[in-house]
Amino acid sequence: MRRILMILALPLMLAACGAESVSAPQHQIDAVAFRAPGPATVTLVTVMNKRSGNGAHTGLVINASQRVIWDPAGTFKHEAIPERDDVIYGASPRVVNYYTDYHARETYDVILQTVEVTPEIAERLKRAVEANGPVAKAQCGTVTSRILRGIPGFESLRQTPFPKKIRDDFAKLPGVRTQFIQDDDPDDNWQNLLDIQL
Repeated sequence: MRRILMILALPLMLAACGAESVSAPQHQIDAVAFRAPGPATVTLVTVMNKRSGNGAHTGLVINASQRVIWDPAGTFKHEAIPERDDVIYGASPRVVNYYTDYHARETYDVILQTVEVTPEIAERLKRAVEANGPVAKAQCGTVTSRILRGIPGFESLRQTPFPKKIRDDFAKLPGVRTQFIQDDDPDDNWQNLLDIQL
């Protein structure tokens, strides 16, 4: 009986492991390529649930040869912003602000933790998230922490599914700068953001 139940459950388990692949054409990515002036940086984005105090989502903003947003298993989308498998291109200040505003609302705060890295480290991390492929739902923390642990300078981070633990480990890195973002927009306001013309 146990074997029958496992066989019946297998399609459901496999479906849960899948993630939708998105692949913007290269000409769209090239058209919006942006690199922020100044040093190469890595910013950990943590979305915190105000009610429970738990982490709800984690992502990265990587300022390498171009600045990209890594939004693993995320729901952030806009027709004017090209994406390839959870990597969002054209991360200008306006797009990064749009991304954080999308997540910050009456029930969620956003914490941005930034560290300076060498251009080589930033590029290595950018290539790592690009090579990862789409992330399955509820795996944002696990995959982000695994990728970071493989990059020099981030080995001290634990691999964990919990965004709050990643945030706590990231806070211990030398030279980290932290920004706290609050917004009192209603929870259903995120849908309105999708209609913004960029």
